[in-house]
Amino acid sequence: MNRRKIIFYLSNLVFYGLALIAITLVWGVDLQEFSVFISSFLAIVGIGFVAQWSLLSNLTASVILFFSHPLRLGDRIQVQDKDFDWTGEVEDISAFYLFMRTDDGRRISIPTNLVIQKGIEILSNTEISSENTPIENE
Repeated sequence: MNRRKIIFYLSNLVFYGLALIAITLVWGVDLQEFSVFISSFLAIVGIGFVAQWSLLSNLTASVILFFSHPLRLGDRIQVQDKDFDWTGEVEDISAFYLFMRTDDGRRISIPTNLVIQKGIEILSNTEISSENTPIENE
């Protein structure tokens, strides 16, 4: 479900980008000027990411979580941290944060780079528990 959500957001981003390019071409904007504008914009965004290194690390960690981590929505997890006892259910995984509801009812957000750095114990997996659930006949 989370992967569908990310793919939906990315497809919307591509669609809006293509729509913006089409509108600029219809309005008669010179392609040379447009490319200078886009390169300047990307340079500013690059400088912003370097200035906020934690944002870049969170974004990279969310890509790693998306492709190679067994963590899914609805899983019951425990974050292995000596200072905090975070045990609960994963509610959402966004580009920068993992949102979970703890056993005592708190809703906390953990940056995705901490999810990669800290050990995560999956206490119950939604895919495993749904496969082992017997189907009742009516």
